[in-house]
Amino acid sequence: MRRVTAIYIGFVACLAASSTFVLYASDRQLRGDDLAAVLLLAGLAILAEILALLMPRSTRGSLAFIAYLAMVLVAPNWAAVVAVLAAKLLSEARTRVTWYKGVFNVAQHVVGMVAAIWVYRWLGGTSLLHILPNTLLHASQVAGTPAVAAFTVSYFTNAILVSVAIAIDSNARALVVLRDMKLATVGLDLLISPAIFVFAWVYAAYGPFAAASLWVPFLALRQTHKANLDLAQTNQELLELMVKSLEARDPYTSGHSRRVREYSMIIARAIGCPQRKIEEIGRAALLHDVGKIHDKYAPILSKTDKLTREEWLLMKDHPVDGANLVSTVSKLRDIVPSIRHHHENWDGTGYPDGLAGEDIPLPARIIRFADTIDAMTTQRPYRAPLSEEQVRQEVIRCRGSQFDPQIGDRLLASSHWKALFRAGRTFESDGIPKLAIRSQRATRVASKRARSA
Repeated sequence: MRRVTAIYIGFVACLAASSTFVLYASDRQLRGDDLAAVLLLAGLAILAEILALLMPRSTRGSLAFIAYLAMVLVAPNWAAVVAVLAAKLLSEARTRVTWYKGVFNVAQHVVGMVAAIWVYRWLGGTSLLHILPNTLLHASQVAGTPAVAAFTVSYFTNAILVSVAIAIDSNARALVVLRDMKLATVGLDLLISPAIFVFAWVYAAYGPFAAASLWVPFLALRQTHKANLDLAQTNQELLELMVKSLEARDPYTSGHSRRVREYSMIIARAIGCPQRKIEEIGRAALLHDVGKIHDKYAPILSKTDKLTREEWLLMKDHPVDGANLVSTVSKLRDIVPSIRHHHENWDGTGYPDGLAGEDIPLPARIIRFADTIDAMTTQRPYRAPLSEEQVRQEVIRCRGSQFDPQIGDRLLASSHWKALFRAGRTFESDGIPKLAIRSQRATRVASKRARSA
C-alpha cells in the first residue's frame, strides 16, 4: 500500500470516528422502537451485501444502501450509524478483502451515513415512526424534502470518497474514476431513490413484516440489473478478444486499436461530445481495424517486403470488411458507418467511398485524427516518435485536407491536447510502454514495411 493511500484511508477513518462521536454526544437517547428498526434494517442490508454486484474498477455495489438510508428516516441517530458499522464489518469480513480496504469501505459508509443524518435533522426531518397521521402523503409533506437532501448528500459523499481513493491508488483522475464507477448504475440509483422513502414509510406504518416482504421485489430488481451488467461486461470482453486476435496477426501494431480508442475518446471530450457519444466513439475506435482479421489479409500482415500495388489496393478494403463484420452484431450497428469511413479525408481523397467534409460521420473524423496521431507518436525503425510540437505542426498542415479543420482547431486550443500525450506516455499494451523500442526481430520485420494502412 502506498503511503499517500494509507494517509487518505487514515483520514477517512478518523473522520468516521470523530463524526460518529459528535453525533452520539448530540443525542445519546435511544428509544426501543429505534433499536428494533435498525436491527431489522441491518439484517436486510446484510442480505443485500451478500448479493452485491461486481462493478467497474473492482468496486462492489448492492441494494444495501436502501436499508441504510431507510435507517436515516426511521432512526436518525447514532444507533443507525452503529448498525451500518456492524453490517459493513460483517460484509467486509465475508468478502475477505485486505484489512486496509475493509477499514476504508466501512469508514466511508459511516461518513456518508453521519452526513445524511445531520442533513436530515438540520432540515427538520424527524423519524417516520413519530409522524401522525402516518399516511404516505403526510409523511412526504413532513419529511420528503429533508429525505431527498439526505439521500443526495449520502450518495455523493460515498461516491467522492471512493473515487478519490481509487484515483490515488491507481494514479488516475478522480473525475474519470467517478464517471466509470457510477455510469453503469446511475439509472438504477435514480430509479431506486424514491423507493427508499416508500420502504421506510412501509416499515413505520405497517411494521417489520411488511417491510421485509417489500424487500423481495427489490432483490428481484437487483437480479435483473445484475444480468444487464453481466451482459455488458461479456460484450466488452468479446470486443477486446476480437481486437487481441487481430493484433496477434500483426505484432508490430499491438496495442494500436486500444490506443486509438483512448485518443478518440479524449478528442471527443475536447470538442464537447456528450458522454453517450464518447462511449460510442470509443467502441468504434476499438474496432476500427477489425476488418483485417479476414484471412485474405494474413499474408500481407506477415509480409516482410514492401507491398505491391495490388496488395495495397487489397489492404484498402479493410474498412469495408470491418463494417460488414460489425454489422452482423445488432448491438453494434450504430458504429458501422464510423468503421467504414475512418480512412476518409476531409477533402474527399480518402477511401473507400471518397466522402468529403461533413458527409463523413463525426466519429469517423475523430478516429482519423486518433489513428494518425498514434502513427506519428509510435516508435518506427525509420524514425523516432514525433514530438508534441511536430505533431501539432502536422495537424495544422493537414487541416482541411486530411483532417476536419474545426475539430483540429478546437483540439489544439483545448487542454485535452496535452492529455493526448500524457496518455501516450502512460498507456501500456500487454505490459509494454507504447513508445518503447520493439524487439530486434520486430524491428527488422517492420523496417521492410513501407505502408501506412
